[in-house]
Amino acid sequence: MIRTHGLTKRFGRITAVDDVSLEVLEGDVYGFLGANGSGKTTTVRMVLGLVLATSGSVEVLGQAMPAGWRKVLPQVGGMVEGPAAYPHLSGRANLALFDASGPGGGRVSRAGRVDDVLEKVGLGDVDNRPTRAYSLGMRQRLGLANALLRAPRLLVLDEPTNGLDPQGIRDIRKLLLELHAAGTTIFLSSHLLAEIDQMCTRVGVLDRGRLVLQERLDVLHRPTGRVLVHTTDPAGVRALLDGAVEHQDGDRLLVRVPDVAELNGLLVRAGIPVLELTPERHTLEDVVLAASSSKSQEDR
Repeated sequence: MIRTHGLTKRFGRITAVDDVSLEVLEGDVYGFLGANGSGKTTTVRMVLGLVLATSGSVEVLGQAMPAGWRKVLPQVGGMVEGPAAYPHLSGRANLALFDASGPGGGRVSRAGRVDDVLEKVGLGDVDNRPTRAYSLGMRQRLGLANALLRAPRLLVLDEPTNGLDPQGIRDIRKLLLELHAAGTTIFLSSHLLAEIDQMCTRVGVLDRGRLVLQERLDVLHRPTGRVLVHTTDPAGVRALLDGAVEHQDGDRLLVRVPDVAELNGLLVRAGIPVLELTPERHTLEDVVLAASSSKSQEDR
């Protein structure tokens, strides 16, 4: 769905994006993760043909960009650097105007499409006040509604939950997962680890313009080789396992063992009560920090 090779963008002496090769597959919820200022938005703008790359190539839906924009953009919904709207018009009027100005919009079904996407993003009961009176969260929802107008195959979103309260974030997450289940591929740029961790199937991490990690999320959450043991007898566990305990926090111990089932049997036979026995897994935060740190050391 999206493929870049050696994508680079320089602004004078500043390299904002440096040799980035992305691969977003059909059916992905791809989380594009990085701190503010890492080059995410510039990358997204190059993908959509809004900014020309200094070097490298971009392919979206099998078409080179920006040359293939006429074929690509009618199938892509996008929201980049916050939602755009005419401040003196209502949200509904803005969407009708955007739909009319875009390629392939049908006048007969326009009102129905506008009402449908407003309902989906939680603005179905919005009145006719101008968008300049909208809160940031409402403007963000309106931008997402605009991205959904044409039932896109590919949805490209830059910080879509910016300005939303916790309930709004949960609503948008639910909507995006429903769209994905219905067949939409989603490319989601964010600086929020929790947002990526809860929604995405694959992750790319950008650090100071460089792609330092790209992998499936389930692979990143692989087991660490340690097991969390929660017991009322931590001293008994220490005595039984003879040095395999690597960390203890009260009645919770982290134990390095090759086989969880064997450990469980050993504890049961020893009569040690087990309240919880869970393999420890790498967190996304740990993986991202390790990848960024490793790249920083390479650059020295």
